[in-house]
Parts: sequence; structure tokens; C-alpha cells
Amino acid sequence: MSMSIQKKTEIEEILKTSLRDKFARYQPETVSMPFHTRLLGKDRLALYSFIHSLNTNFGIAIFEPVAQVLAQERFPSVNTQCVVGTQISLDAQDVIQTIIDALTTASAQPNKSNEIARIKHVCQSGEMRQVKLTRVDLKVETATGEIFLFDIKTAKPNAGNFKEFKRTLLEWAAATLAQNPEANVHSLIAIPYNPYEPEPYA
Repeated sequence: MSMSIQKKTEIEEILKTSLRDKFARYQPETVSMPFHTRLLGKDRLALYSFIHSLNTNFGIAIFEPVAQVLAQERFPSVNTQCVVGTQISLDAQDVIQTIIDALTTASAQPNKSNEIARIKHVCQSGEMRQVKLTRVDLKVETATGEIFLFDIKTAKPNAGNFKEFKRTLLEWAAATLAQNPEANVHSLIAIPYNPYEPEPYA
């Protein structure tokens, strides 16, 4: 399905606005970097600092709004930076911890549909606990009520953080199911491009 001229124009405006704002508001985080300055020189260091800041900013300023514009063509409900719930059952928290422990010790392989089914089974079982979850970067819902929750990451997130990413995804599912045990929910990490192309993502 080709993209409409209107959507292309919207995306162009997002890119232009984001870059203009970045140029207008950019302030280097650290003023004194003696080793970097001597190694790279002031001009190269300033350029490096700006590009690094731009990369960090891409998620919220570019990837998220572009994803929203693209999703609006296909999904009747599209939201960004939303809270999926404020409660998770104690039993669901126990299941999530069991899943994380099994993956950490390599005594189980990741199996998202099985993991969600296990959480669904106990989503309203036991005491309901108040939680403050990370906001969902992009939430889309199909016409049939299927829910997709996306955590948009940079192209190469720190490998050590994936354990916490996994917990976040499972908690989003648990919080959604605590409100509606019949929900058909999917929580995913979205990475905008493959930096290892043409090889598979490593």
C-alpha cells in the first residue's frame, strides 16, 4: 500500500520541525571535556556532541510522531505516551518474576504468546497492587479490539537493558488484562531500522 501525498507531507513537516527545534534549542550537556577536546578538537567535538544529542532525541521527536502518522492510516485508535493501567494482580507479578527468572537462567526460551496466556490466567487473581508503569510510546487498536503496545527503542539499545524491557512488556500486558481479562493484547519493542543490514538484527 503506497503512502498518500498528505501523509508524506505530514512526515516531512515532522522532520523539518524536529530539526529546526533541535538547532534552535541545542545546548551541549557538558562544557568541559578536556580529553575529548584534545583528542578530537573543538569543532569535531561540537559536531559529535550535536549528532549524539540528535540521535538520542530521534525517538520522541521523530520515530514516535512518524509512527503515529503511519498508524493513523490503518488503525481506528492510535495514541502515544499513554498509561495502560495502574494495577497488576499480585499473582500476575509472581508469574512475571517467574518468567524473568527462567529466561535469565536460560531454563526457558522466550515464548510471548505462552507468557501472555500465563499472565491472563491470573490477571485478576490475588490482591491488586498499585503500580506506576513506563508510558507506552505507541498504542494502536484494531477495529476488532486487538491491542498493540509498542516501546520504541533506538536502533542499538544496550544489551544489558533487555531484561528490564522484557519486564516492562509483560507488566503492560498484565495491567491491560487486569482491566479487561478478555483483551487480546500484544506488547512489543519497536526498533526503527536494522543497523546490521543486510544481516539479521543481532
